[in-house]
Amino acid sequence: MIKSLLFTAVLAAAIPLDEELFGRSFDLGSKINLTAREDHGVSAGSPQGNGIHSGYFYSFWSDGQGSVTYNNLVGGSYSSSWNNVGNFVGGKGWNPGGPKTVQYNGTWNGASVNSYLSLYGWTKDPLIEYYIVESFGSYNPSSNAQKKGTVQSDGGTYDIYQTQRTQQPSIVGTATFTQFWSVRQSKRVGGQITTGNHFDAWTRSGLKLGSHI
Repeated sequence: MIKSLLFTAVLAAAIPLDEELFGRSFDLGSKINLTAREDHGVSAGSPQGNGIHSGYFYSFWSDGQGSVTYNNLVGGSYSSSWNNVGNFVGGKGWNPGGPKTVQYNGTWNGASVNSYLSLYGWTKDPLIEYYIVESFGSYNPSSNAQKKGTVQSDGGTYDIYQTQRTQQPSIVGTATFTQFWSVRQSKRVGGQITTGNHFDAWTRSGLKLGSHI
């Protein structure tokens, strides 16, 4: 599960972007530009793992529950479909990550289930998993999180949160780590994300990232 910055969709989406589009999913079935399949496990498509495709870093991981297909497309694009999945992540972007201006667009059909569309990444020293959430479905991923402030960026207001994960999967294996969140108040699918605005706002709120990977 080694990643850099990803544009993420927890219940995936097909989005060209400047970081990485990440898909993670927790329940029923939905799609991103592809029809969900009925078989179980990882279906035909790009294999699990990470590497370089069409000039972009990509990463795809699934816990093996349900059915999920991830496909690398031309440039920074990808597509994903799923059915009755547990948890998966897949997308294209950059490794290492860091401050970038992300232009993205696509379709995301996970708004009615437990899913979210976001830019996603990790740092080390300290180990931080972070999300800039552009849209979410039936569950707000910042629920029960500690609010740290707000940030104005790219035509919208984002709420800043911090959460803690204990002995969960990470880029260094099972570990305890902190999560930083920027959750957009007005949901959207498409636009610009200036990641440096969020990194700076997190720092002002006392949330310090480590080294981008």
